[in-house]
Amino acid sequence: MLQVYTGTGKGKTTAALGVALRGAGYGLKTLMLSFLKDDPAYGEARAARLLPGFTLKQVGRDAFVNFRNPDPVDLQLCRAGWEEAKNAIAQRAADIVILDELNIVLATNMLPVGEVCEFLRQHSHTLEIIATGRGAPAELLKIADLVTDMQEVKHYFHKGVASRNGIDH
Repeated sequence: MLQVYTGTGKGKTTAALGVALRGAGYGLKTLMLSFLKDDPAYGEARAARLLPGFTLKQVGRDAFVNFRNPDPVDLQLCRAGWEEAKNAIAQRAADIVILDELNIVLATNMLPVGEVCEFLRQHSHTLEIIATGRGAPAELLKIADLVTDMQEVKHYFHKGVASRNGIDH
């Protein structure tokens, strides 16, 4: 199935990781490709080494991405990450493939929406594919089997609480 977690609220990546955790309980293998995160200090990057059958590959860089005028290196990394994702999905390298922050990559045209959606449509019933991130485009939502739109109602960041290790990243 193709699952999409989107919206302005917290918890999109966390929800995908919850599926990976459940899958590990049944011996399923998960591959997570992080398109816009490249920080080995993130909690999920640390935990990846501890969870059997869970592989996390960072395919973005640890820098601000200007979505209106992306740096060529960001576009190259997105393309390389997408090619790796396609190969992993086609080869069934894992039971669950998480494409972390793919939604924003598509929404900002860092990858062509039509190309990505056509590939996902063709392969989404061979394994579990999860796309996370804000701004999932309508074309992706249309082909998804499950869509969760997480909306922020209240967030402690607005009170000046900084991101906390193990909770927010």
